[in-house]
Amino acid sequence: MKKKTTRILAMLLAALMVLSACGGNNDGNTTPGDDSPSNSDTTGGNTQTGTPPAPTNGGDPIDELVVWEVSSNEMETFLMAHSESSRDLDVLANNYSALLEIDNYGHLNPAVAKEWGTEDEGKTWTFKLRDDVTWVDVNGNEMDKTTARDWQTAMEWILNYHKNDSKNVSMLRNLIEGAEEYYELTQEMDPAAAQALTYESPEFANVGIEVPDDYTIIYHCKVNCPYFATLATSAALYPIPAGLAAQKSVEDLIAIDNTTMWYNGPYRMTEYVMNNSKTQTRNESYWDKDCSLFDSVRVVMIEDGNMDDMYWETGEVDQTQLASATSQTILDNPSDPRNELVVSTRLRKYSYQHMFNYAKNKADGTPDTDWNNAIANEAFRKSLYWGLNYYTTWYRGNRLDPMVLENLAYTMKNFVYFSDGTDYTDRVLSYLSEPIPAAGKDETTPRRFDAEKALAYKEQAMKELEGKVNFPVNVDYYVKAGSSLDGALVYKENWEETLGTDYIVFNICEYVNSNTQEVYDPQLQSFTDNGWGADYGDVENFHDQILYGVDGAFYSERYSNINQIDESVNPEVVALWKEYTDMVLEAKQVYDLDERYDAFAKAEAFLLDHALVIPYNYSNYLQMTKINDYTKKYAFYGCQNGMYKNWETSTEAYTAEDYARFIEEYEAGK
Repeated sequence: MKKKTTRILAMLLAALMVLSACGGNNDGNTTPGDDSPSNSDTTGGNTQTGTPPAPTNGGDPIDELVVWEVSSNEMETFLMAHSESSRDLDVLANNYSALLEIDNYGHLNPAVAKEWGTEDEGKTWTFKLRDDVTWVDVNGNEMDKTTARDWQTAMEWILNYHKNDSKNVSMLRNLIEGAEEYYELTQEMDPAAAQALTYESPEFANVGIEVPDDYTIIYHCKVNCPYFATLATSAALYPIPAGLAAQKSVEDLIAIDNTTMWYNGPYRMTEYVMNNSKTQTRNESYWDKDCSLFDSVRVVMIEDGNMDDMYWETGEVDQTQLASATSQTILDNPSDPRNELVVSTRLRKYSYQHMFNYAKNKADGTPDTDWNNAIANEAFRKSLYWGLNYYTTWYRGNRLDPMVLENLAYTMKNFVYFSDGTDYTDRVLSYLSEPIPAAGKDETTPRRFDAEKALAYKEQAMKELEGKVNFPVNVDYYVKAGSSLDGALVYKENWEETLGTDYIVFNICEYVNSNTQEVYDPQLQSFTDNGWGADYGDVENFHDQILYGVDGAFYSERYSNINQIDESVNPEVVALWKEYTDMVLEAKQVYDLDERYDAFAKAEAFLLDHALVIPYNYSNYLQMTKINDYTKKYAFYGCQNGMYKNWETSTEAYTAEDYARFIEEYEAGK
């Protein structure tokens, strides 16, 4: 297949390389040529054998890995296309195989697609598939071949309004010919009639996915899309087995569990006990015979983030993310033998925000008018924007380097770059009408913390809201019942200390089992601190989640409820959301990458200037571990970073000296 690689694509792919410098690697020399493993006919894009790599610290490779997850992050679906949440996708990426895979440097490599490319500068993309990928059941029995029809089935399912509840639909509607029209057609149909449609139905014929044979997929984009291949690592472009979908009703397919789903990924989930544990067992039929896998991976669910420290000490887990109290005990005592075992995790791909609920309800279901009127007021939001000092929160997470967690933008840094090497988020900050200082007043002061400015906005807000709001305003923040309250108590201090309890009172509230059913559906939270990680390599994927009046905008529908603001009471904030949305929609129509990123940067600066959301955190913590993080899949987009594939592990815990060597070797291997 002939492939044309433009300089724009070169810059994009270079920018997506993990931890690349802002100003150096955009000259095109990192773009794959026709002989590169990222677009040639190979068998998995790695050089490792099926035997796990020998660790370099004297231990033995781990065969049966044990890791942990907090029970509040328990998965909610086994159908990958039906989720946009990392709690599901981090797990299911081990059970489903994608067209392409990311390696530990963030490079795209062959997976089910052995070859791919575009011949018209990104408008049409062709993927040639392997013919030896099979679907198996939970016991490893072969159920069907994996073919192009499985991706056709998935696209129809996602775009069908009455099948997938608009999940994962935004990317396809934006990019694929006919996708928007099909989505709107099904939306207007009788639910039963829409659910009866399949990829073979004439209504689906105009959607831009073409399957000329069982092992070829051709995607037709609305416009030139140089980053389309990165979408192949997101849930929107994962398969649904056509044979399984044909056997089940819509409701039954959504309700599949580990015993009824089909697998074509590296692992089968052979055990699942909700809020207790799950076990991933090596899939002996997995297509990539050259990769290294564990015999099994057991995920232990814990009630809070302190229990993993205890399990580490008793040898029950192979990694622990250190609680603040534990790291303090260790690091404050130089003679503690665990001191040399404390290392940092790598920066995760998520940009965390305070996502305000603009249509909050009280516990009795009536509107919380005090909060709703307060959060609709710009001065109130700006008092929070400038008045939250999160140093103590960051210090709890990473005592070695707290400020590495400081987040100032809505999108993720190190994600995309302008052609001159400028990080996109730096351009955003340059457009802010109230500039953020280059550094804090001292090494413990966040750059965006300004008590004087915050108190001035507090005074303004109280004047403007007189008669509309009863002060102090109650801020309801939810945690799971029985979990540690330490982090929430520090939050309470962060919120109340500068602004005062005459202005806000931070309430720590609890839910029992499901934050979705008990908190977000009834709209009880004042805000949630949630992180978004891009599904593919373009900033629109961040912005698409918070648009006003747009179906499939995840944050808007799940957390912020901006479409439910009472416009007759608070027209100003609705006008701001509409203006931001218009700016984003205009930016999406720009296809020169420098001009495109610039337009998005101006929209993002508008979002932050009006404090419609508040960035607050990155995710990077201290740990003790038997896992070499630098061998894991790693990218700032897609859903594959949680795959247990080609990991180096050791039965002996790694030291800080080991990790320093890993970093050096990793940087040398770029």
